[in-house]
Amino acid sequence: MDFLHSRTKKVWQEDADLFASGGLSSLFAMEIVVHLEKTYGVSVRGKDLRLDNFRTVRSMATLVRRLQGATGDAGE
Repeated sequence: MDFLHSRTKKVWQEDADLFASGGLSSLFAMEIVVHLEKTYGVSVRGKDLRLDNFRTVRSMATLVRRLQGATGDAGE
């Protein structure tokens, strides 16, 4: 994910725990939320704001795909 690399200057494996690796905080997670919403046209709300959805690149990709598939569904 280019956004992560540009902000952290690290190359992340898709299953690396971004928060256990040190240096990333819940505040940074909110920056990621804003980035995902703007870049992929999704709305991350309610139960989707769990930190586990942003822990790895893979979990973020899964979340975005699910939210894109839910377009038009009633939100929370």
